[in-house]
Amino acid sequence: MTSPLPSPLPIDPVFQLVLEVPVRTPCPDLPRRLTNLFQELALEEPPRPVEEIEDQIWALWSSHEDRIAEETMAAAVESLSSGSLKTARPLLDHLVAMYPDWPEAWNKRAMLASIEKRDADSLLDIAQTLRLEPRHFGAVAGFGNLCLRHGHLNEARAAFQIALGINPHMEDLRDMLENLSPHHLMLH
Repeated sequence: MTSPLPSPLPIDPVFQLVLEVPVRTPCPDLPRRLTNLFQELALEEPPRPVEEIEDQIWALWSSHEDRIAEETMAAAVESLSSGSLKTARPLLDHLVAMYPDWPEAWNKRAMLASIEKRDADSLLDIAQTLRLEPRHFGAVAGFGNLCLRHGHLNEARAAFQIALGINPHMEDLRDMLENLSPHHLMLH
């Protein structure tokens, strides 16, 4: 008798959330300015630099009305940037526990889990990010990258297409999608 194979990465529930992104409504606590920024970002040729729009979106996602929350997030981001993952984890765990309606806390913890190759944990945090902020192109792209890591190419392709539907200016994602097109894939 052979032992069972380890269970595959449980992507289906998160994939369903990704597929629903275009019709889901963001958490009402998010800054209203985001809606206008996403409309501007969706334009083929926005009236100002794309980087400026993206920076404003990320700044709003990372902001919080609680000063201590913002300071903790800044410390977690600094720890992630410097590679101090053991320092970042308790900060991010604290943020999601204390501020469960803050999508960016979940997203940053998903990033950390992905870096640490704790992919099942990353998926759970991506799911929570998308429940709160379905326009989170970073979380959708992160899901696509996890799918790639595990050989789920169709799901990765779909996620990248949806992320590009939110932010059509992510050229690196467009390149990855092109490389995933059927005429570029080869059998081994």
